[in-house]
Amino acid sequence: MAKVLTQAEAKSMGLPGRKSLEIVSGEKGSQAVTLRLVEIPVPKPGEAPRGPHYHQGFEECIFVLSGQGTTVADSGEYPLKVGDTILIPSGEKHVTRNTGTEPLVLLCFFPVADISKRTQER
Repeated sequence: MAKVLTQAEAKSMGLPGRKSLEIVSGEKGSQAVTLRLVEIPVPKPGEAPRGPHYHQGFEECIFVLSGQGTTVADSGEYPLKVGDTILIPSGEKHVTRNTGTEPLVLLCFFPVADISKRTQER
């Protein structure tokens, strides 16, 4: 049965350096998908950048809704702008940072219903 999930019902993840709302996950009835809406603010002068994280056993697909940024990964640095998508392989350490003058807003897709047990923040 189809189900409509609203942003207002999303779970705030309380992750460092970003606002992350989990819209779809196993908690919401998903069998194999997690979807997060992430907003990364413009960094403040002198603010220490957050460190990388990785996901063991599944990929992450990130789509840029607004703003601009750079994903720094084990395999290199990837500039991102509105409409770009980046696919991060399983186990690759990465962090996406805001390089613009407005919030960087992303949709992050994961092909599992619960990413928490296999995600490591550094």
